[in-house]
Amino acid sequence: MIIVHGTFPIRLEVREKALDLMRQMSSATREEEGCVSYEFFIGLSNPNTLLLFQEWETVDALHDHFKTPHMELFLKELPDILDGEVSTRRYEVRSADGMLEEEEFVEFEQPLPTEYRDKIVH
Repeated sequence: MIIVHGTFPIRLEVREKALDLMRQMSSATREEEGCVSYEFFIGLSNPNTLLLFQEWETVDALHDHFKTPHMELFLKELPDILDGEVSTRRYEVRSADGMLEEEEFVEFEQPLPTEYRDKIVH
């Protein structure tokens, strides 16, 4: 299983537009083959930071997700709502030893910058 976590700082003046965009993205993505879950959450410490949590059956399913029309639209509209950089981390669940290990990071084409951090989640 592949798990992706993302953080999206959004501009206050376009918050409703951002929420609508995230709702549309979530709804369309949950219909994709291999998608286990895909949901945005509002940050408690900063309601203008949206958190993305997604789970995929395989890395191939995740890669196919990046080729969808709704991802293309999302990436096109994203720069208009952001108030800073997006950070993402991707993890792979490896059942052989029961450990969660961080795998290579998801790489987006601009304008979606990523922040890289070394971290292992237990």
